[in-house]
Amino acid sequence: MTEQTDPGTARRRWPGAVLLVLAVLFSLVMGVTTASAEGSLGPHEARYDVTTDDTVTLDLGPLGTLQIASPLPLTLGVRVTVQEIPEGLTEVTSATTLAALGNDLQSYVQLFSAPRPTVEAATRELVRDAIGRATTWLVVLVGAWWLLRVLLGPARRRELGERVAPHERQIAVGCALVLVGATVLTASSIGGSHGPQGEPASPVFDGTALAGARVTGRLGGVIDTYGAQALAAYEDNQRFYARADANLVVAWRDRQAAIDAQAAAAAAAAQAQAQADAEAAAEAAAASAAPTPTTPAGLEAPTQPPLAVPTDQPTIGPSPTPTLGPTAGPTPGPTPTTAPEDLVTVVLMSDLHCNVGMAPLVHTLAVRSHARLVLDAGDTTMDGTAVERFCVTTFADAIPKGVDLVTSPGNHDSRDTSAHYASAGAKVLDGKVVTVDGLRILGDHDPNETRLGAGTSQKGTESAVDEGARLAQTACEDEDGVDLLLIHTPDVGLASLESGCVPAQISGHLHKRYGPEQVGAGIRYISSSSAGATLGKPTIGPLNGTAELTVLRWDPGTRRFVDHQLVQVRTDASVTVGPRVPWPVPTPVAQIGTPDTGPSSPTTGSPTPGATGG
Repeated sequence: MTEQTDPGTARRRWPGAVLLVLAVLFSLVMGVTTASAEGSLGPHEARYDVTTDDTVTLDLGPLGTLQIASPLPLTLGVRVTVQEIPEGLTEVTSATTLAALGNDLQSYVQLFSAPRPTVEAATRELVRDAIGRATTWLVVLVGAWWLLRVLLGPARRRELGERVAPHERQIAVGCALVLVGATVLTASSIGGSHGPQGEPASPVFDGTALAGARVTGRLGGVIDTYGAQALAAYEDNQRFYARADANLVVAWRDRQAAIDAQAAAAAAAAQAQAQADAEAAAEAAAASAAPTPTTPAGLEAPTQPPLAVPTDQPTIGPSPTPTLGPTAGPTPGPTPTTAPEDLVTVVLMSDLHCNVGMAPLVHTLAVRSHARLVLDAGDTTMDGTAVERFCVTTFADAIPKGVDLVTSPGNHDSRDTSAHYASAGAKVLDGKVVTVDGLRILGDHDPNETRLGAGTSQKGTESAVDEGARLAQTACEDEDGVDLLLIHTPDVGLASLESGCVPAQISGHLHKRYGPEQVGAGIRYISSSSAGATLGKPTIGPLNGTAELTVLRWDPGTRRFVDHQLVQVRTDASVTVGPRVPWPVPTPVAQIGTPDTGPSSPTTGSPTPGATGG
């Protein structure tokens, strides 16, 4: 027998379903239109609030606002309130104001050079907050509904249901209209009037993403006074790195062509040698098959005694191999056991100090080299502040899809920026061995921290020596072995190299390249700055010094690096790509005596970047 649904029951259910749908819609609208998030804007902390005035508003407090039409749908907009503009900043013509804004100029250039990470970070936080608020509203509404049901009781609910039954449809439609209308009115009151308000901005924005923006208050004077300066700096920055990126493409193509030609010549030489060897073997075989002539009787050659060798003359022949002394260095490595196409290509960068202009070049190099892994040897930011989140996010976004990113934070980084790096997709080393693309990598945060205006100090209770001893112990106790020690300050890895438990160490910090060279029982390579960091000069903007990136190839068969290749970007935007240089194999420590520890780096940091360095 087919079960029949009671029409009365169905009638009693659909108003509840309608109310539930309305509650969900109301919660979503309220969650979205009241969402807010804390973030950054250039050098400032900022608060982001969703509005419904169809406008993106930059609120600079006493200086006024800058408004532009919102690209968001459904009349949604965003109000960005910069929280660090001092109330006393009201004059726009004084030298003090120029100095105050000038200090932040490069940070604004940096922001507009790569705005997407800042926008995406703010969007993620707003979406997260909107979902949380919507969920809270829905829980409150549903909870209130069930609480009302409990308070009324079954009898009272039936009595009320019988009274409203004839008017259920009208009541449901009315509730829907009231809820939607109230939501729209509430949201609109939050955002204010629709569309940009105020005076047209300076023509300095013509041709940019801010074309058509309107300003209020004293901000118009600030834009007129300093806008051209900021825009010129931004355009210079964009042109410089676009030219450098194009030069990198050409330099890499030319070097690759040279490598291919060299490989073809080597293959041809090998083929010719093989053919010559085959011909020689054939001739020898033919000669051995021919009859051996005999000497007639009585014509044998007379036998003579061997010549005596004077005792005061040197013996001819190989001399015994001498024992290597302290100056003996590593020798070139053997031919890799893995086919070239199966080698793991690694791109190394270090001491970027928030120069996001280099991000496109990192991307290009990773793509052109077919890299599977990018290593960041630390000091990705300048001061480890929360507003530098967009720096690490920009570099993480520059890594092509499918390519891994591993970093060992430096003394200019912080736990906050490392957390942001991790959330953007980087693998942040924390004292444990991790396996990435077959490499077993060990590393940790730098034991020191450098802050602008405060210098360098030990970050916690663990000194550089203590951290070095801990990493060495971890490497030696790991059953599967460690292929690479990735740290920021070179000296932190001395104990690991001397222990013989780490075959290779990569680091940065010194802003000068050393190696690869033998230290202890392993090979150490110190990367120069990938931002062209020069003492006393900023790393933001066109390069003030040569920026360096390194491409390495690693053999999964021998678990050793095969070679390394230097990429240099100079201050005139020219780029050179060096040849592949074999990675050395360390000489056994028993043969070299006291190990040459190479350049020493201060364990307490080095001059602050420019302010950059160290």
